[in-house]
Amino acid sequence: MKRIMKRNYKILSLLLLLAFASCSFTSKTFSNPDKDKLLIQVITFVLEQGHFDPVAIDDDFSAELFDDYVKVLDPVKRYFYESDIKDFEKFKLNIDDQIKATDITFFNVTNERLLKRIEEAKEIYKEVLSKPFDYNVEESYETDYDKIGYVKNKNEMKDRWRKLLKFSTLSNYDDLYTEEKQLKEKEASYVMKTDAEIEKEARESTLKSLNILFNDYIDDKEREDYFAEYVNTIVEEFDPHTYYLAPRNKEDFDQRMSGKLEGIGARLQKRMDYIKIVELISGGPAWRSNELQVEDIILKAKQEDEEYPVDLVGMRISDAIKYIKGPKGTKVTLTIKRVDGSIEDVTITRDVVELVETYAKASVVTKGNKKFGVINLPAFYVDFKDYKNVNAAKDVKKEIERLKADGMEGLVLDLRNNGGGSLPAVVEMAGLFIEDGPIVQVRSTGEAKDVLRDRDKSITWDGPLVILVNEISASASEIMSAAMQDYKRAVIIGSKQTYGKGTVQNVVNLNNMLRNNTSGDLGALAVTTQKYYRINGGSVQLEGVKSDVEVPGRFSFINVGEKDKDNPLPWDEIDAADYTPWESYFDYSTTISKSKERMSSNGQLKLIEENAKWVKSKIDETLYSLNYNAYKAQLEQNDEESKQFDGISDYKTNLTFDSTTYEKSLFETDTTDLKEKRERWHKNLSQDVYVEEALNVLEDLKTSFPVKNMASAVKN
Repeated sequence: MKRIMKRNYKILSLLLLLAFASCSFTSKTFSNPDKDKLLIQVITFVLEQGHFDPVAIDDDFSAELFDDYVKVLDPVKRYFYESDIKDFEKFKLNIDDQIKATDITFFNVTNERLLKRIEEAKEIYKEVLSKPFDYNVEESYETDYDKIGYVKNKNEMKDRWRKLLKFSTLSNYDDLYTEEKQLKEKEASYVMKTDAEIEKEARESTLKSLNILFNDYIDDKEREDYFAEYVNTIVEEFDPHTYYLAPRNKEDFDQRMSGKLEGIGARLQKRMDYIKIVELISGGPAWRSNELQVEDIILKAKQEDEEYPVDLVGMRISDAIKYIKGPKGTKVTLTIKRVDGSIEDVTITRDVVELVETYAKASVVTKGNKKFGVINLPAFYVDFKDYKNVNAAKDVKKEIERLKADGMEGLVLDLRNNGGGSLPAVVEMAGLFIEDGPIVQVRSTGEAKDVLRDRDKSITWDGPLVILVNEISASASEIMSAAMQDYKRAVIIGSKQTYGKGTVQNVVNLNNMLRNNTSGDLGALAVTTQKYYRINGGSVQLEGVKSDVEVPGRFSFINVGEKDKDNPLPWDEIDAADYTPWESYFDYSTTISKSKERMSSNGQLKLIEENAKWVKSKIDETLYSLNYNAYKAQLEQNDEESKQFDGISDYKTNLTFDSTTYEKSLFETDTTDLKEKRERWHKNLSQDVYVEEALNVLEDLKTSFPVKNMASAVKN
């Protein structure tokens, strides 16, 4: 399988290199000032020749690119005037022609205007923040910027900034006011600051944060940074997983692949103007704190030796990370916006997170007089330089053997929040549970499909198997779940559907596309080159994998899947592969029916579903009062409403989780707090209603056909 993927990449590279050679593209054709034009030419050629489903660069493409790029430049509508947009609109239907001619006039015009408006904004925000805010006035601020238009004149622009800054400062004001009240309650003789003093201090905090944002970040941005944003907007029109890695971003990408993640232990992603948490690294500081969650937005970061936080909204992700990362042992306080709209401060002690913390881990669980196993797999990781020793399939196999040695009678494979990873690793892993056969089908445009197969007839685990998934389970997780479902090898428990990413990407070093490159580093392009399909012929693209037993979760009503992204590739299907379903005597139909019945009357799941609906209702609230009393009342109402969901975190099962005998033998000589990490994981498992039901299903499967009889039955 590894050879197939390498061959595909070599074919792509050869195709591009030959095409460039035939067109005589060399960087000598361009002088360094024209590097931007060269980049456009290289990027568009790679996309047209290498993308799985290249879109036509025509007037429709131009119009969509126009709208998306203007939104990228000014998502909060705090820079451009209505007249600016009208000026830009003369390019709306000819950006495609400019791209084909390597003409960057549209970029130059918008960039020049943006820089001018940024300089004006500096004066506006300083003027606004020089005057007190009146929090007694009845007015509101709309945070869904699609619902507001561009301002017509400078007075309207000042008022927009006033409301934006008043809204931003309101949380500072509330924090300071609450702190003063608490000090007074603790010590009756304490003299509270006046409202005017609190208001001034809150406003000064916002001013210092904006000064840092503009002086240390925005002023530090160079033309190539802005141009990289333009190029990335172009390539994202093809699909959400095709993106440009500018030289600076490519360095960050390479660092993330190096094996260590320094700082808080979270993977971050830029979504419009915001920095969003897309993954928590198992065992890392953020994960250990239990206070940060996937989909949280990081608004501000404050160092422990600094009085005021830095506003990260609008900041380039590489710069924002500099404020979030830091030496081991230091603390950073992050201002977090939850998915329900609530804002909290969370303090994290930084650490160095080894990639090993993302590796597979196993637990033995006792249920009555039976023992089962749980394997958590955060990612389908692999090191192609050391594939035999570092890959998820190898580690899962080891954990299964250790669980079997401890008497495991059924296995739960937890793929929740697993965003995917290596295709060879998932093919090899699926082979641990079947004798042999196809696992996934891969297709490139205009080529015959490749059927990736397990050719090893040995079976590591032939007993009952349950796979847990949710809306964040993507890519390789979906391949694994789909294959086991198609073979009728496992019961899938989880969300209505998984993420829905059915595409494969390759990272192309653009510098390798040119002969005699003297124009400087062009960066790299992650480009979608293939789609993968289930062995039954269906795609998981957009539709994901539908669980056998559907259960609600925290993302049930939130738009987090592939279908909710811009420009996703469509769903389609191909011919099924030749495969034979698992010949077991497990009664899957009865087991699934019993599980559905249990789940429909489970009070904990009903509470989780109500909480998910409540969170969605808060997301839909985008209009906020700028009157302090009304703002505070809404906060208190949200706090009061949220108490009805306290039972979610208080839930406990009667299950006992423990480390494998092998892992216990490591505790005596371990210096990495392994025992503490496992104890915390086991505590979380004992409160996990999904794991509890997975074990019920395993018990039902085992009852329907004992494991000890299965091996002989399969051989007959």
